Amino acid sequence: MWNYSEKVYEHFKNPKNVGEIENPDAVGEVGSIVCGDALKLTLKIDPKTHIILDARFKTFGCASAIASSSALTEMIKGKTIEDAAKITNKDIADYLGGLPEQKMHCSVMGMEALEAAIKNYNGAKSEKIIIGEQDKVVCKCFNVSEKTILKAIKLNNLKTVEQVTEYTKAGGGCRQCIGEIEEIIRNYWSSLNDTDFHKMTTVEKIKRIEIKIFINKLGGIYSKNF
Repeated sequence: MWNYSEKVYEHFKNPKNVGEIENPDAVGEVGSIVCGDALKLTLKIDPKTHIILDARFKTFGCASAIASSSALTEMIKGKTIEDAAKITNKDIADYLGGLPEQKMHCSVMGMEALEAAIKNYNGAKSEKIIIGEQDKVVCKCFNVSEKTILKAIKLNNLKTVEQVTEYTKAGGGCRQCIGEIEEIIRNYWSSLNDTDFHKMTTVEKIKRIEIKIFINKLGGIYSKNF
């Protein structure tokens, strides 16, 4: 059984802002009922101040998905679009008092729905924006894009395929994409080694050595001298 906080239980049992805004100023949709989780976020925004006046959601998913969606709407109401855009999946999880690692993908879904809604508001008000729709899909079972995986790795310091699966669901189906996920992880952490080692602080050097050891454990090739 998952170890949920009291706040997760509260937002699951008594979710806030359930529903859909009529004639919304922004719409963000992520996930798929076929894949197991889906979220539709609608926003009402003041055209002059760009403050989010109201936020509503419809979620198909587990208790964590419903709680994360409910929490997200409470977090963004009263904020400007600019400030709301700074909210990460970690912020959503922290607001709820934490989520089990295996359920962190629910907070990522909330962050992506918000990102989609903001894109819809800023750049394509006449279009429904679906995050990942135009990106390279790595996990076809859960329709997870390479961009989504990279963002989860960066924001949450992910270093294993298992962690990526927990945060994005990628690799949790047929597992044919495992090799590609491993390569994405290696390439991301390898890219952080481009800074001149001799110009780093002691702490940065230690961190770089740790990354090198991690990459070698993954089977990556690291031949740069420092």
